[in-house]
Amino acid sequence: MGGKNGGKRIGFIGGGNMTLAIAGGLLKSGYPGALIKVSEPIAEQRLRLSKVLADVDIGADNVALTGNVDCLVLATKPQVLGQVCAQIAAAVQRRKPLLVSIAAGVRSRAISSWLGGGLAVVRVMPNQPALLGLGASALFANEQADADDRALAAKIMAAVGQLVWVRDEADIDVVTAISGSGPAYFYLLIDMLIKTATDMGLDDATARTLAVQTALGAAALAADCDSTMDELIALVRSPGGTTAAALERLEQHGVRAIFATALRAARDRAVLLADEAEQ
Repeated sequence: MGGKNGGKRIGFIGGGNMTLAIAGGLLKSGYPGALIKVSEPIAEQRLRLSKVLADVDIGADNVALTGNVDCLVLATKPQVLGQVCAQIAAAVQRRKPLLVSIAAGVRSRAISSWLGGGLAVVRVMPNQPALLGLGASALFANEQADADDRALAAKIMAAVGQLVWVRDEADIDVVTAISGSGPAYFYLLIDMLIKTATDMGLDDATARTLAVQTALGAAALAADCDSTMDELIALVRSPGGTTAAALERLEQHGVRAIFATALRAARDRAVLLADEAEQ
C-alpha cells in the first residue's frame, strides 16, 4: 500500500479543529498534501479547510475516502463514531487501513468491533495545545498494530507536538485526566491569578500579561531542565519570604488533596464514558 514514492495516504473522517491542526502540522513538516484526504459533511467547514490545507483533497464521502487510504484517522465526535463506523465498515474490511482514533472515550476494541474486527487500531488522546503545535498526545496500539503502524501513528501525532506511548489502554483514562483535560486546569489557575491581581489593584491587561507569561516561562523552564518540581519550587521559595507565605496557605487548605480528588474524578468519568460507548 502507499502513494507516490511509497508515501502513505492518510485520510481524516471529520474536519474539525483537531483535523485542521494535525493535517496542517503534517503539511508544515513536509508531508505531501496530495497524500492527505479529508471527509467533512458540512460545506462551510469544507470551505474553511480548503483555505488552509493546500493541495489536500477535501470531500464529503466517507466511504470513498476509506477505500483510498492507507491510514484512516477517525476524528469525529465520540457520540457519532459508532454510526460512522457502521457506514464505512465494509470499505474498511476491504482496504484494512491502519485506524488512528482521536475520539475521546471510545476504546480500541469497540472501534475494531464496530468495523468488523481484526484491525490495527491506535488510540490517541491529544489535547488542545495541538492547535499551536504544542500538543501532548498519548498513544495506545492494539495487538494487531505492528511496528510500521506504530511508526506511522507517531509520525502523524508528532506533527502537533510531543507524544508518549502507553502499554495499557486503561492508562488512556489517566492521560485524559492529566493532559486531555489539563489545559483547563492551567487556564483556571491563570484566571485566578488575573482576577486576584485586579482585586488588589492591577489593571486587567497588566495582570493578564504577567499571569500568562509567568505560566509560559515556568512551563518552558520545567521542560528545559531535569530538576524535580520540588527542586524548582525551592529555587523560588525563600524561607520566610513571599512565596513561602503563599504556598503555606495553599498547603493549609489542602491544595494537593483537592487536585488529587479532581483528577480522580476526571479519570473515573473517562472510564464511565468508555463503558457507556461500548453498551
